[in-house]
Amino acid sequence: MRNYASWLPLLFLLIPFLSPIQCADNTFAPSFYSEEIYKELENLASLLSKDIKSGLGFCIKDVNKDWEEAFDFKGKLDFVDSCVKKKGDFRDRICTVAEVRYYFHGFLEQGGSSANYVKPNKNCNLTSWVSGCEPGWSCSAGKNVDLKKDIKDIPFRTDNCQPCCEGFFCPQGLTCMIPCPLGSYCPLAKLNNETGMCDPYSYQIPQGETNHTCGSADIWSGVVNNSDIFCSPGSYCPTTTHIIAGWVLLTKILILFNFAECSRLSTCNPNTSSQNMHAYGALLIVALSTLLIFIYNCSDQVLVTRERRKAKSREAAARQVRETVQARERWKVAKDVAKKGKVGLHEQLSRTFSRKKSVGQTKRESSATSKEQNKGPSNLTKMLDSLENDPHGNEGFNLQIGDKNIKKQMPKGKQLHTQSQILRYAYVSAVMGPSGAGKTTFLSALAGKARGCTMTGSILINGKSESIHCYQKIIGFVPQDDIVHGNLTVEENLRFSARCRLSADMPKPDKVLIVERVIESLGLQAVRDSLVGTVEKRGISGGQRKRVNVGMEMVMEPSLLILDEPTTGLDSASSTLLLKALRREALEGVNICMVLHQPSYTLFRMFDDIVFLAKGGLTAYHGPVKKVEEYFASIGITVPDRVNPPDHFIDILEGLVKPSGGVTHQQLPVRWMLHNSYPVPPDMLHFADQIAASSSSSSSSNIHDATKGTDEVVDQSFAGEFWEDMKSNVQIHRDHIEATFLKTKDLSNRRTPGVARQYRYYVGRVCKQTLREGKSQAVDYLLLLVAGAILGTLTKVNDETFGSLGYTYTVIAVSLLCKIAALRSFSLDKLQYWRESASGISNLAHFLSKDTIDLFNTIIKPVVYLSMFYFFSNPRSSFASNYAVLVCLVYCVSGMAYAIAIYFEPAPAQLWSVLLPVVMTLIANQTQDTLFMKILVKLCYPNWALEAFIIANAERYTGVWLITRCSSLMKNGYNVSDWPLCLVVLIFYGIIARVVAFFCLVITRKK
Repeated sequence: MRNYASWLPLLFLLIPFLSPIQCADNTFAPSFYSEEIYKELENLASLLSKDIKSGLGFCIKDVNKDWEEAFDFKGKLDFVDSCVKKKGDFRDRICTVAEVRYYFHGFLEQGGSSANYVKPNKNCNLTSWVSGCEPGWSCSAGKNVDLKKDIKDIPFRTDNCQPCCEGFFCPQGLTCMIPCPLGSYCPLAKLNNETGMCDPYSYQIPQGETNHTCGSADIWSGVVNNSDIFCSPGSYCPTTTHIIAGWVLLTKILILFNFAECSRLSTCNPNTSSQNMHAYGALLIVALSTLLIFIYNCSDQVLVTRERRKAKSREAAARQVRETVQARERWKVAKDVAKKGKVGLHEQLSRTFSRKKSVGQTKRESSATSKEQNKGPSNLTKMLDSLENDPHGNEGFNLQIGDKNIKKQMPKGKQLHTQSQILRYAYVSAVMGPSGAGKTTFLSALAGKARGCTMTGSILINGKSESIHCYQKIIGFVPQDDIVHGNLTVEENLRFSARCRLSADMPKPDKVLIVERVIESLGLQAVRDSLVGTVEKRGISGGQRKRVNVGMEMVMEPSLLILDEPTTGLDSASSTLLLKALRREALEGVNICMVLHQPSYTLFRMFDDIVFLAKGGLTAYHGPVKKVEEYFASIGITVPDRVNPPDHFIDILEGLVKPSGGVTHQQLPVRWMLHNSYPVPPDMLHFADQIAASSSSSSSSNIHDATKGTDEVVDQSFAGEFWEDMKSNVQIHRDHIEATFLKTKDLSNRRTPGVARQYRYYVGRVCKQTLREGKSQAVDYLLLLVAGAILGTLTKVNDETFGSLGYTYTVIAVSLLCKIAALRSFSLDKLQYWRESASGISNLAHFLSKDTIDLFNTIIKPVVYLSMFYFFSNPRSSFASNYAVLVCLVYCVSGMAYAIAIYFEPAPAQLWSVLLPVVMTLIANQTQDTLFMKILVKLCYPNWALEAFIIANAERYTGVWLITRCSSLMKNGYNVSDWPLCLVVLIFYGIIARVVAFFCLVITRKK
């Protein structure tokens, strides 16, 4: 409670010097006459309500409320009593409903752009102009005129013209008096002999009229046209006839007696119309910063606690695994003793769970599994029966390619010719060849990732001609680039992939064991809790990053694992470790195929099969690694001493080394075809002739008869090439649309988690990533703080325009900063999304999780900006209304940023994010003089944000500001009832932008 005792002596000293004033809340004893006048004013409001709703409905939402705030003179009718005492015919001088209606109709017709709204009428026109028609004067109605009747026409009022009373305004062209609205100061004017003006107003007495004096106020209009009757800034007007100067000492005294309301922690400076509320902004910043720091620290503590609990669970699981391994070893020793003398290779199982969990299990197995889940983790020792399995048996995932021809739909594109290629179950196969031979294209075609190609031939999966996309859920593809999340740890990358891609029916303990086994087999135990790192932030080493890239596919238990150059950039030890891990996977029945470059001989001998591709995608050899040297030696190619055989073969296929015996690198694919009795393509028969000419074999006589020149290419015209290119592009887009929207039958027998569960996993992951990017978030908030402080300081709210300039800058600044920040949501992990989407993870879960986490910024960023802008500019609108508009605005622009980030590359996306807010705001401020401009302005989101800001601010301008409000809203074409509509439109634009962004996310793929 404030201590006012110290102010009392000073107050008593000042009282003799203060003029008598009437307090706002102290009601004087009104006369009966004043009460009757007040009732007539209330009656006037009810009679004009229909006209106000029809003509001023765009700026007056609640007629009774706005009328009371402008003309509620209850307890403030002292000016009426004063006028009654001076003028006995007071009632005959008050304007009727018809005259008030006439005055405001002139305002509507002229659009509030003129200082004089009164048109010529029966009392004041070119032929009849009495002194009462002059500004500040009025006349009395004749005795024969009954003013009590509700007459629709202006009555004759030309008698006994005199200056109007204080507290009233008498417009030029009308001979009656209208009460000045609350918030105005309407004293009697005094003639200024120097200027000839009637101070404090802006009218002059008519020339030659010596008996004419200054009267009261002459007009109530917008502050832009005439601000004479407005209470001066820094002053307090308890009634329309009293004003209290706004110097600091008196302000404090007025606060003491409740004359004015200067908020706590704010200062009321003299000659200003607003309070200094910077202290509130500082307090809000401190409170918001404390909240954000608390959330950041608490979330970090929660994550640490969860990691500790998971570590304990891992230790328990590892202990159980060690017990299982020991039991397995004892079982193996006993088995070897029992089967001594028998021949056979038995598979040593390294996994501790069944790989054959699927939705195709019988009901009895499902019920048994549910019982085991209720008891806890499954009994892993039951899996020892798999030791009897044949690693190279017929059961599993076999992939055979017969007469496969892949031709890129591009001019001068690659052609791949592969015939009878077999990738066998539980084998590790490698594809090698010179650069440009089409190794990656070959594996991409096998994995179903090659688009825009014409493929002929067949791919048999387990002996059946099925689409490879039917097995998408059990096919793993490791890209050449290390596409992993740098702001997640090694374990988090692997665990997320396992959660989303393993069977939804698999118990959680088994999923944990899979991740643990992969981490152990890839040698990542020491860095499991380390961030992978990015280009900007150093993390684990390149070799470890490569192993994480492979491990993300290993944890999903694939039946076919395709790797594109997994050993690139690794040293010999790391490559050997990786290949050993892959061989252990092969022992489990996984079909593995990879592209290699320059492996060591030790690494080369670890493969089961090898495929050498010549230039153009032609097969030069396919078979066991052990027989590759034997085959090439049979055609006259021997490996020199101290030369790595695979390097030597690659050099020959590249044409860098010329083999002996008349063999050329162009003939190697044809020699392989002849060696396996494959048909030779017509465009390669001349190589067969060369081989036949260099050999004495009689079997080549039939080939010798074939004509040459079949490889001649006929040059096409420009129109022909253009037509082929156009058909090629159409084919590419058609294939892309089919791959995106056409669903294939799922034959993988694996039911992965649904969208809801994947959404939950995504939310957890994105939340971690956001917390680890706390510095970027802090920079975003700091920029908003600086922008709010600068704009709030430079663009004070102008009462004439309701702060439209400051709000225009606000829309641009907030849109620009929030759009650029929202770009990071989708532009930084495009490659990771493409990889996850290609593996079958839900697009919708990915998008919704990003949008959900970004809602935190949508809620917090408006508070950050307003903590500076609102308390520096101090508009009349409430903090809540400004916050609501900014929340809708941020939601709208963030959706647009999503679409921009997804569709464009990072550099042009930033340019678009800067360009759109500026251009659309400029369009929103253009005059709507044509239908096209009206439609264009309505399509721009800044128009709705500006309208919401200005309406929220204009609603707080009441009393004497009512005409200013109406004229400004009329000029801009705004409606005070459209504030909720503006917010709905902004949210609608945000939703539409998100729908477009999601559509772009689905159809956009890596080129």
